[in-house]
Amino acid sequence: MTDREQPASAPAAATPIVPAKRPAYEPPARLLKPIARDPHMRRPASVTAGAALVLLRVIAGGVVLASIAAGWDALRSDTGAVLEGFEPTPEGWHAALWVVLSVGAAVLLIDLLLAVFVFLGQNWARVIVMCISVLSISTVFGAWWVQGQEITVEGSFVSLAIDILLLLALSSRSAAAYARRKERP
Repeated sequence: MTDREQPASAPAAATPIVPAKRPAYEPPARLLKPIARDPHMRRPASVTAGAALVLLRVIAGGVVLASIAAGWDALRSDTGAVLEGFEPTPEGWHAALWVVLSVGAAVLLIDLLLAVFVFLGQNWARVIVMCISVLSISTVFGAWWVQGQEITVEGSFVSLAIDILLLLALSSRSAAAYARRKERP
């Protein structure tokens, strides 16, 4: 007798308990239903992971700025690298490098502050980080679609992966509940 065959006199097996799964599609009324607010809620792992991913994005941005600074002379010697309204003197190139590095450092500082605020559970910071991620993903998609730009490990793959993981972590129900835990109904 095989596993699947049961004798006629055998008692019926108990129905296995199956955990309730979330459906792939949820009706809008269910999604808009207010969540229970708990001001003493512990920080979920999704918020910690989201803040860590923003920090990882800051580190990756620092590496990009360092590589720009290291390769600035090669860019300067490239005959096709001409900026409109810019005088290509050595002092001008040096000033342009400082402008690029200053703007990049300011953006990274803002991103670092957003990581701290996300970790502390500020909903506005969570929403801003998710919007930045959507813009970054859309930019990579647009470059691939319109210009045929390859998505490579050296190029946009790491940034794209971080942004997708950020969206997944910070758009979770637990992250939203944590960020909104102090709101009044």
